[in-house]
Amino acid sequence: MSYFNVEQEVKKVKTTLNECVDFSYRYYKKDKQKLAFIFLKSIIDSQLFSSALYFPLQTYEGEFSFDILKNDLIKCVDIKEVKKEEIVDEVLDGRVILLTNFSDRILSIDLLKFPTRIPSEPPTSPVIQGPREGFVEDLQTNVTLIRRRIKSQDLVMDVVRVGTKTQTKVCITYLKGIANKKIVKEIRQKLSKIEIDGVLDSYNILYCLEKRPGSLFKQIGNTEKPDIVVSKLLEGKVAIIVDNSPIVLTIPFIFIEDLQNSNDYYTNHHYSSFVRIIRLLGLLIALIAPGFYLALQLFHYNILPLNFLITIADTTQGLPFTPFLEILFIFLLFQVLYEVSLRLPSYLGLATSVVGALILGDTGVKAGLISPPGVIIVALSKIALYTIPEQAPQITVLQLVFIVLGGSLGLIGIVSGMVYIVNYLNDFDSFSTPYLAPYSPRINQDLKDAILMNPSFSMKHRPQSFSPEKKERT
Repeated sequence: MSYFNVEQEVKKVKTTLNECVDFSYRYYKKDKQKLAFIFLKSIIDSQLFSSALYFPLQTYEGEFSFDILKNDLIKCVDIKEVKKEEIVDEVLDGRVILLTNFSDRILSIDLLKFPTRIPSEPPTSPVIQGPREGFVEDLQTNVTLIRRRIKSQDLVMDVVRVGTKTQTKVCITYLKGIANKKIVKEIRQKLSKIEIDGVLDSYNILYCLEKRPGSLFKQIGNTEKPDIVVSKLLEGKVAIIVDNSPIVLTIPFIFIEDLQNSNDYYTNHHYSSFVRIIRLLGLLIALIAPGFYLALQLFHYNILPLNFLITIADTTQGLPFTPFLEILFIFLLFQVLYEVSLRLPSYLGLATSVVGALILGDTGVKAGLISPPGVIIVALSKIALYTIPEQAPQITVLQLVFIVLGGSLGLIGIVSGMVYIVNYLNDFDSFSTPYLAPYSPRINQDLKDAILMNPSFSMKHRPQSFSPEKKERT
């Protein structure tokens, strides 16, 4: 009795896959028994196919049966039975399908292999001390990097598929008994509602998970470092790993996280506290320095020290631009140089950004188009921006807003803008977590790892901001 016409089934799959160039198949005949392997040669391990599948068949002298194939002959770790309607999806997933003419059962064998990057220190998160591994574009490798750090039966990794065309694997990772069940449930619901044809990177699903998709402010954490993800999992957060992306998302997220850095936990806590204060000052300088300078120059020059006022008057005398247009011009000039340096080849980008800034700035001052104080203030704000690089896109937009406020309303505009932002963020939340926690609302337990950092051994409780199921770190 023949259950499958294997040649006909191979043709069906080939037609369904539009006879793509990497579609392949292999027959094996022995007496009246016939076997067919269906696979995509571009994403399977061809050497393992020969050694683990084809060679055992050639050396076997008895009669084949499905159970003998599955349990004795095929030398692979991941083998499972699938239904006929699942064949195409399994082939596209990098598996080899085995059909026979003597059984109606179908085997799917995992031989997936494609070029992957070796884990290395990510360029976005360099460390002086501590682990230097970074995530890569392969989901399995990223899962391994987390698994080697958390050897617990409570580690949960659920895979869902997102994207009607790409069928991208998205792994929801959390610690059972620690992560808040409501947050996990809400994330699953949001992922299940995503209707998109393709997911190429984790940022493609980031906006679908945000509570306020149109907001300027960052609502979901992201990192390329496994040690950071593991530390957040231990705090009770949920990590979302997307296949083909080295960026792992973490939920929920609060603003204070971007003031923290992985280096903080591998150095003295006194120094870490000092550095966090510097980062906060850098954030304020980056945010309001150009607008504040403009407000003083236009509306409140009487509060400036006399010597400084005379210096500004001397350097700005005879400029063709108003103070507002001058600061705006310098701001846009630095932004253009930044965008150019990003897109040029690496060996040209650094030279262009440095030489371009020096030549254009110096030439602009000598030509009487811009003033030295204006160049210094804008350059200082652009440098201070990268004390917290994760917030750079948002702060860049806010810099322009505060330039307009300072140039039109003076210090009243600057103060009003700051009050509005703080009030807005105070009403902000990320998956039921207050955005400005642990300061608003004040959570005393979490202040041990806020701007001022306590020794690690004193942090015996998990952050209460995230409402973990288990509060103690045991």
